[in-house]
Amino acid sequence: MKRFFIILFASLAALLPAAAQRLTVGGYGEVALSRNFYSDNVYRYSSAASHQGEQHGRFDIPHAVIYLGYDFGKGWSMQTEIEFEHTGTGAAAEKEFEEAGEWETEVEKGGEVELEQLWIQKSFRPEFNVRVGHMVVPVGGLNNAHEPLNFFTVYRPEGESTILPSTWHDTGISLWGRTAHWRYEAQVIAGLDAYLFNTENFIKNGAGSPFEFKAANQLGFVARVDNYSVENLRLSLSSFYGRAFNNTYPYEVIAETSRYAGVVGRTAVGAFDFEYKGRRFIARGNADYGYVGDAAMISYMKRNRSANNAPYKKSAVGKGAMAFGCEAGYDILPWFRQGEERQLFVFGRYEYYNPFIPDAGEEPAEWTVKNRIAVGLNYFPIPQIAVKAEYSHRFLKAGYNPEPSVSLGICYMAFFKR
Repeated sequence: MKRFFIILFASLAALLPAAAQRLTVGGYGEVALSRNFYSDNVYRYSSAASHQGEQHGRFDIPHAVIYLGYDFGKGWSMQTEIEFEHTGTGAAAEKEFEEAGEWETEVEKGGEVELEQLWIQKSFRPEFNVRVGHMVVPVGGLNNAHEPLNFFTVYRPEGESTILPSTWHDTGISLWGRTAHWRYEAQVIAGLDAYLFNTENFIKNGAGSPFEFKAANQLGFVARVDNYSVENLRLSLSSFYGRAFNNTYPYEVIAETSRYAGVVGRTAVGAFDFEYKGRRFIARGNADYGYVGDAAMISYMKRNRSANNAPYKKSAVGKGAMAFGCEAGYDILPWFRQGEERQLFVFGRYEYYNPFIPDAGEEPAEWTVKNRIAVGLNYFPIPQIAVKAEYSHRFLKAGYNPEPSVSLGICYMAFFKR
């Protein structure tokens, strides 16, 4: 018996290191401190003159994420990602900008806990892999690279994170592969829900679900292509297409005599993004355009058919939205110290975005058109940690107050075991 246990423990000791080598543990997190020199009152756009000179501050932990992955061998692997947003969950009350300042209660006090990824993958070769489960939807530059060391600003770039789900994640199947100079990915996922589109955020909330499941009466189709032919440069195109009308619970059969007969809510997004990452100079940019068919009818439906206590906003949906952004940073630390791992980037960013391009018959919401500039510093004491300082200024159309702010942040992104 003693000899048996000696052999057993010796076998386990030999197996454990091999198993540990197959495990991947990592994550990222952000802390943000801001002073916003503009009002956060729900009437700051409808009564701009009444809210001049107001200001407010916000301290936040936007995201804290844990990665867990495992390589089973023979081409089989899995990956999970658990995200804590804004420190936790619970019940919170908020005022709605688009509903005359009404109070609404939502189960999200402090934020959310979400399972952003849980997929199983079979890799046949580098050029062909199949992934099934819950995964990131890589439409746009931010969704493709949403970790905090992949942008200079304290908070995620505003344009894409305003008009698109961020981080966009959904359940489906993915085919992807990589060669020396190309990477491709095609996904079939659950479609968006037009009831969750709104004036302020276009289709951003459409990937979510207020229920315990995700309605998939309609499907969404995603494609992305990345090119790496030029050293240090990535050029990318990505897109989404799907029908968003009647993709909710409960599913309703639309009669041929109904005013909603023929309404499908075709939703399409096209995006270009790039990144140049040299030794001392980094530049990134994006250009995104989104379109929603039958937007006027969807807006009418939301206003007139949603129950008062339904988990949907009744604001109008734009037929289109756009976002453009670019940023560049230069490491100035070698001017003062040579041969060090540390870096100090001076950066600037410009963005233009508008989540509401109205359909015929809808009044424009002039306050949705925004230009934003940001300048600041990113200090990397080690490659996995960044300390960020930023001044930003958001410009709105004439008649609205400008929105300047100062923000400080610290973030990390690392694999602890791989």
